[in-house]
Amino acid sequence: MGNTAAGSAPFSTGRAVVVTGGASGIGLAIAEAFRSNGDRVVVLDRTPGEGVVPVDVAREESVREAFAAAAGQVGPVDVLVNSAGLLTESPLQDMSLAMWNETLAVDLTGVFLCCREVVAGMRDRQWGRIINIASQLGIKGGTGLSHYSAAKAGVVGLTKSLALEAAKDNVLVNAIAPGPIETPLVDGISEDWKAAKRAELPLGRFGRPEEVAPAALLLASDPGGNLFVGQTLGPNSGDVMP
Repeated sequence: MGNTAAGSAPFSTGRAVVVTGGASGIGLAIAEAFRSNGDRVVVLDRTPGEGVVPVDVAREESVREAFAAAAGQVGPVDVLVNSAGLLTESPLQDMSLAMWNETLAVDLTGVFLCCREVVAGMRDRQWGRIINIASQLGIKGGTGLSHYSAAKAGVVGLTKSLALEAAKDNVLVNAIAPGPIETPLVDGISEDWKAAKRAELPLGRFGRPEEVAPAALLLASDPGGNLFVGQTLGPNSGDVMP
């Protein structure tokens, strides 16, 4: 639905929301939360599914085609949530260049491509919200996860930089850096790593996707999200305390 005049706020519901990686895990929980809020949601994901627009966020042409399809369904994008991600595990000394490049392509370049696809239109309309899913590992690092940590640190830096560029046009860009969450994304990580991580957490447990989704609703809300500019929210079970 979006805004009706330059600089005016959109309706509290009925916004056009695009969620990448929205077919499972945190992305799915966020997509469901926006739907429950009355927003019109399009899910972009590389996993086929009913109502899912296929996308490979690491490929420029695929991103362009997917966002064109999304706009055809719901119109200009009011809210973008970049949740598509890839997580593998390897000590740096054993890591192949292919593993490094694949992770950076999906987890960082993909965020760049998707942000670039919508930010100009948001600035023209004088309203928009971009929410990038980072990770607490982008702040503190993680054993066996140097590629993932580097990509997510890049997401935080990208978020801050784009926030500085776009805020004057009422386009607010922020990040969410969850701690370990019980999702299919962490299934490929070793049980030893997960057990050690649980022991580190002040809360003593991993989070659940539905415990992360409300942060996205907050950042996209009006007026609740109106003063968040370039921020990184941390639903992380106490793993990082900035």
